[in-house]
Amino acid sequence: MNTRVPLAPMQINGHTELIAHLGHPTHAFKAPMIYNPYFASIGVNAVVVPMGCRPESYPLVLRGLFTLDNIRGALVTMPHKVSTVGLLDVATPTVQVAGACNAVKRDAEGRLVGDMFDGEGFVRGLRRKGLALAGARALVVGCGGVGCAIAASLAAAGVGALALFDTQAQSADDLAGRLRTHYPAITVTTGVKDPDGFDLVVNATPLGMNPGDPLPVDVARLAPGTFVGEVVMKTEMTAFLVAAQARGCRVQIGTDMLFEQIPAYLEFFGFPTTTPEELRAVARLEY
Repeated sequence: MNTRVPLAPMQINGHTELIAHLGHPTHAFKAPMIYNPYFASIGVNAVVVPMGCRPESYPLVLRGLFTLDNIRGALVTMPHKVSTVGLLDVATPTVQVAGACNAVKRDAEGRLVGDMFDGEGFVRGLRRKGLALAGARALVVGCGGVGCAIAASLAAAGVGALALFDTQAQSADDLAGRLRTHYPAITVTTGVKDPDGFDLVVNATPLGMNPGDPLPVDVARLAPGTFVGEVVMKTEMTAFLVAAQARGCRVQIGTDMLFEQIPAYLEFFGFPTTTPEELRAVARLEY
């Protein structure tokens, strides 16, 4: 049975505000198929527009967009998340720790302000599932872009200890250094991925995207009380989550991070916020 919410047709006119969705290539962009149906459903005259921009043009394009009067902000995706940081006038601590930015707006003084919401979406999902993060011990496996963002948001949420692991040890060490600078009260360690003794274990690697991928940690070392989170979105229940669930662990699927971060984006841009459930109800991801 079709349970999609019927929507009024989107009207773009002289009062429409723009949100640029910047990246390259654009064919896999999902944001317009979530934001735009949501805006239509609540009568907000705004539109997310995919804008394919190659790296060599990006600095000029980003600055140029924010000279427009009707630009509300920009969503930033690959390959521009890292290079955006150097183009900002104001970067949040999360951006500084993550070393990347995926949302930009212009403030009242005309400054470009950037934030990072990949990790915020992950953390909001955990909280909505009842996981207490204050003082918790967390292991993040994978210290690329999304792993750095999750670690930054976990630190901001008040975890007591963070363990970081990456096959490229320098990536984990660099992230640990930034975390210690911005969050000196948190115990940060690197180089070990044994999940024993942690309240939260996060797979922030691509492992699980392809059949037969090895598991990111030894699931036999997972205690039933451990919460396990995943960032892979290609498969809802990855082999890692299935194995963790069989151990009695609570889990969070990868797409939860996507839908949970959108309310944070909306708040950042000054739009009415919503819930992941409402976004899923109106999303047109199949198109």
